[in-house]
Formats: sequence, structure tokens, C-alpha cells
Amino acid sequence: MKLNPESIARASSRRPWTVIGGWLVLLVAAFTLTALFLSDNLTTDFDFTDSPEAKQAETLLEDRLRGPDTFTELLVISGLPGTAADADFQAFVGDLAAAVEGLGSDVIQAVIPVGQNGEPIISEDGGDQLLTVVLAKTDLDEAATDSAALGDAVDGVTPPSGLEARLFGQGTINNDFERLAQEGLEKGETIGVAVALIVLLAVIGAAVAAGLPILLAIAAIAVAIGITAYLGNFMSLSFFVVNFITMIGLAVGIDYALFIVARYREERVRGFDKLEAIGRSGATANRAVFFSGLTVVLALLGMLFVPNTIFRSLGVGAIVVVLLAVAASMTLLPALLSLLGDKINIGKVRRQTALDNVDKVGGMWDKITALVMGRPIAFLVVGAGFMLLLGSFALSMETGFSGVTTLPEELESKQAFDIIEREFGLGGANEPVEIVFDGPITADVQAAATALGASLNGNPTFGPPDPLIVNPAGDLALLSIPLTGDFQSEASSTAVELLRDDLIPAAFGDSNVNVLVGGASAFNVDFFEDVSVYTPIVFVFVLGLSFVLLTVVFRSIVLPIKAILLNLLSVAAAYGAVVMAFQIGTGPGWFKDIFGFIQVESIEAWLPLFLFAVLFGLSMDYHVFLLTRIREHFDQTGDNAASVAHGLRTTGAIITGAALIMVAVFGGFALGDLVPLQQMGFGLAVAVFLDATIVRSILVPATMRLLGDYNWYLPKWLDWLPHVDIEGHEAALGAEARDVEVADAFEVGSPVD
Repeated sequence: MKLNPESIARASSRRPWTVIGGWLVLLVAAFTLTALFLSDNLTTDFDFTDSPEAKQAETLLEDRLRGPDTFTELLVISGLPGTAADADFQAFVGDLAAAVEGLGSDVIQAVIPVGQNGEPIISEDGGDQLLTVVLAKTDLDEAATDSAALGDAVDGVTPPSGLEARLFGQGTINNDFERLAQEGLEKGETIGVAVALIVLLAVIGAAVAAGLPILLAIAAIAVAIGITAYLGNFMSLSFFVVNFITMIGLAVGIDYALFIVARYREERVRGFDKLEAIGRSGATANRAVFFSGLTVVLALLGMLFVPNTIFRSLGVGAIVVVLLAVAASMTLLPALLSLLGDKINIGKVRRQTALDNVDKVGGMWDKITALVMGRPIAFLVVGAGFMLLLGSFALSMETGFSGVTTLPEELESKQAFDIIEREFGLGGANEPVEIVFDGPITADVQAAATALGASLNGNPTFGPPDPLIVNPAGDLALLSIPLTGDFQSEASSTAVELLRDDLIPAAFGDSNVNVLVGGASAFNVDFFEDVSVYTPIVFVFVLGLSFVLLTVVFRSIVLPIKAILLNLLSVAAAYGAVVMAFQIGTGPGWFKDIFGFIQVESIEAWLPLFLFAVLFGLSMDYHVFLLTRIREHFDQTGDNAASVAHGLRTTGAIITGAALIMVAVFGGFALGDLVPLQQMGFGLAVAVFLDATIVRSILVPATMRLLGDYNWYLPKWLDWLPHVDIEGHEAALGAEARDVEVADAFEVGSPVD
């Protein structure tokens, strides 16, 4: 048997129980892998797979000074101004310290009640006091577990009236981020599935047929999570990966199944029996799904170039779920269609659907096509102008990380941070800048290091430096300088760049000591640098491979160039919309109030490259589905205008429904409380909406009208390219003959009034 989408669909339809049994085995194995590995393999930490400066500094400190770094939590005890010296206040402090120490040495390394001067750390107004709790674990995820136990111990101490105790530290923040991410996942799933079902009912018009795409998406997601959980034994997995797999899986899984179910019902309307309709769908829609999935995977492969664990784990998770969504659509769906047959029409909500009159000329999509293609220049200028205007806001984009300042105000960790920053000026005390001196630590080096710390006294970003620490061998030293604000803020990143670019070269330029700047803020700066370096590489890789694939598929060099330019236009518009909504803060207040969007000083540093990879793949989905129908008809008629009308007429309702589903899924995730997920969900939703409306309904027909037969231009020296038949298989020619007759009745003339 020749292995292709059609033969796979026909084989699956003939042996449905074998296929379904195979998928049930996969699901059981996936659930087992998820239960065994997922929780232990997810982390909020990120690491580099190369060796930037901050990574080098951390390695030196671990190897030659202190070993693996521990994590600290700041315990903030608050009361009215001037009450810190009261007996009740101090008794509460003592009870808290005792409760924390009672957790044992496996959890707590030390409780430090004083500062560098040996005195209790009390705020200037005498209303707050800090205790430093050093955790025993050196792994962030283990430390986060101990932070939860620490929080339980603190909550177990009953405070006197008017006093409160709050925790702030990386472990506590880690737990808050995980909880908010889980809540966002549940909200996104609920909203996405609910809206998807409504849209599917509206497009397909029957409950059973509408439920199939959701069922397949859930199956693909479940298996993908299990596989990714197992892969976590060999690579670091961001805790966002489950959110991302679910989001992408719902979007593409439902879309792919929707296109195939729609094509199957279309073939049944044309009079073919069940198995033949499945086979013909395999020869057409399944092929389009296969190549659409391939374009998405190619785009997501670009994320694997960036040398950090966030991009690579999210990229792997997304690639796995897309491949599984394609596999489910090509095997499990034909098997289910074979068993159900016309039972997929059970639960009809209306008598007529968009699939019952695919051959009818003169409907809404024909009128839209005629209107746009009648005045292509005007519509092209207006449509592209709007997209470019929206995209222009991206020119003011600032990138960074959303730190604790963007967390909801009701979180105790956020309240604790605000007190520490406001009352003590030490918001970044837990994550200081670490200046590492590698080489002979002579008296001159020590004096220069001390002078460097003293020179920062006038900089409001830095707190008082800790004493210089020298290792026993005398060949490595550490100068820790606390930050006064959020270590993920733009000010903290600027401070690191000031040290690296100006202050350290000026003080140690002629020294034989290698000076490195490390710490969490330095890790962020190195992350920004990596993204900046690898962005053009990813762009060239994704655009180049997409061009080659589309050239082979459509046997044209014009269509791929046009598709790439239009997709880039959608990506740019999404960038601009994100900047408007989050950074600049423009737009109606009611809109931001409904969605709970938080205005921030910068867009997530990973978001632009991430959005490009994901959106380019998803946007190309619609282009492939639309252009395959257009190409299919053009091969039969040679009529460019009628082929465009045919493509829009036969895919209009399906693509619009698929886009609404994606918008709902992505929008649901944007309703969470985490700013990174808000920005990601909003950016994806806006881009898909614009791509399925302005790009597909206006820009595609306008450009195809202007280019005419040049759309299908392939230089003669490329005739050697293989013929990849996406939707023109011989088995479909009978029905296409009728389409030719129908299309001949359509002629683009003057604009429709």
C-alpha cells in the first residue's frame, strides 16, 4: 500500500476498532507517564544551554567558593508605626522564629534576625521588622516545596491583634506563579471549549459532528502531555509547557478535525457513500491538514535554536501536540467517521448548514470576493494600511520580564514585596547582583572591589554592598550588592549593563583579574542578549523553509512570497496590539477592565520571537487551506478570478469558524492573572482574528486579482521540483467537474453595490 494521507484515511476507515484501540493504548500510556513524571519535571526556573557571563559567574561560585546557592525567604512582620519595640510584637517575632526553626534542618538552614550591623532589621517608622530565613535546598523546585511548608508554619502562629506576617522570596513567588498558571489553564480550557462547541454547532449544525473535533483535540493534548512529561527526564520543562500544549492543542486540534469533518460532510452531500467520502476527504482535506501541520512544525522548530530551556521546552511541547493533532486527524477521525457514518448528523440545531450548498454561487463569500476583486487597489491600500498602522506601535516596544510588581495585589507575596521596597528599600535583597573576581585576589584587587561597591552609593538602584568574600585559595572573590527594587525590572537590568559596560572596565581594565557580573538580573540581561542574537537566525530559518515548502506544494514562487509577506504583516500587527494594550496602555478603559490587563513597563522578552514562531505557523494554516482550494480549482479551470471565488466560498464558513475557535481559546488564556499569559493569549488572538478577516477576506483576493496569472508563476528552471498533489487527487475529479460548471457561471465584474 502506498503510504499517503488518502491511503491512511481509507485504511483507518476499514479497520476502525484497531485504530481506536491503538489510540486508547496511547492514552493509557500517556496518563501513566503524566502521573509518573509531570509534577517532578516541571520548573519555574530557566537555564541557558550555552555559557553567557552570568552562567560563568554562577559556575565559578559553585565550584570554588560556596557550592550550590541556597534560597532565602524574607519574613515581614507588620504592625502600626512605632509598635515593633512592644513586647507583644517581639513575642510574636519570637514565636514565628521558633515555629520556623521547628521545621528542622532538612527544610531550614538558618533564621537570621539581624542585619549586617548585628541589630534587628526594623523599618524607619518602627512598624515593620524583617527576619531572613535561609532554606536548606539548592534546587528551586525543592525550595518552593519547602517555602509552602514555611508558609504553613507561619500561618500556624496566631498573631496578636493588629499584627500580620507575610513571606517574600523566590520559592513563594514560584508557588504563586504556578497557582496562577493553573487557574489560567482551567479558565482558558473552560472558555475555549465552551466557545468552540458553540462555533462548531453554528458551522457544522449538528451536536455529534461538533463534538468530534473537541474529542480529537483532547486526545492529542493528553498524549502530548504524557510524551512531554517523559521527555522532561532528559531536558528542563518550563511550568508553562502544560498551558502551552493545551492552548496550541485545542487550537490546531479542533481546526484540523473541523476541516476534515466539513469536507467529509461535503462529500456526503454530493452523494458519495460513507467509505468513499472518507477516502475522498483523505485525498483532499487530510492532505491539506498534513501540509498545514508541517508548516506549523517548521515554524516551531525555530524556537529550538534559542539556547535556553524556556524556548526549547515550549517548542518541543508545541511540536509534539501539533504532530499528534495531525496524526489523530489522519487516523482516529476517519475511524470514528467510519463507525458513525451519518450519525454525525445527530442533534441537528438547524436544517441548513454552510456545508449543504458549497456549490451554490452568489452567497455572502462570493459577494465579498466580487467587491474586493472589483476594486483591488483600494481594498489593498486600506487593508494593508490598517495592518501597518497597527504594526507601527511595535516600534516603541520595550522588552523585559514581568516580575513580582505585576502580580495581583491580593497575594501576600506581593504585599510583602511592597512593604520591603517601601519601608526598607530592599525589594531585590533576595536576588543581589553578584560581582565575581576570578584571579589572584591581591590587596589592590580587594581595595578596587571595595571602591567599586562604594561608588554605587549614589545609585538608587543599589543598596549597601555586602563585605567582600574571598575563597581560601585566594583566587576568587565575591561582592554582593542588593537591589532596591524588583530584580526583573528595567532599572535592575540597566544597572547590570552599567556595571558590565562602564564601571567594571574603568576600574579593572588593566587588571589580570577576570571580572564577571552574575545574579538573577544578570541572567535576565544575558537572556535578552541571546534572544537578540538568535532572532534573525530563527527568522531566516523559518521563512526560508516555509518558502521552499510552499514553492514545492503550490509550484509557484509568487504565492509563497505573498503568503510570507501577509503572515509577517499579521505578526507585526499582533506586536503593535500587544504594545498598545500592555505597554502604552491605549484603548478603551472598559476593555482593559473586562480582561484585567495590567499596564507594564515592558513586554515579555521572549514574547516577540515566540509569537513569530507560533503565529507564522498558525497563520500559514489558513493560507494553506485557502490556497489549496484555489489551486485545486485553478488546475481544473485555469480561471484565476473564479478560482479565488471558489476558494473563499468553499472555505469561508469553515475558516471563519476555525479562527473564532482559536480566538476563543487564546482569549481564554488571556483572561488569567499572569501578565506573560495575558500578553501571549492576547497577541495570538489578535493575530489570528486579523489573519482570518482582513488578510484572508481582503488582502488575499485583492492581491490575487492584481497579480492574475502571475500568481502561478514558476520559473522553467524550477520545473524539476516534485509535483506534490495536495487537493487534486484523481479520486476527487468527478466532483470537481461539477465545480467547474458552477464556477464558470461566476465572473468578477464591477463592484457589488
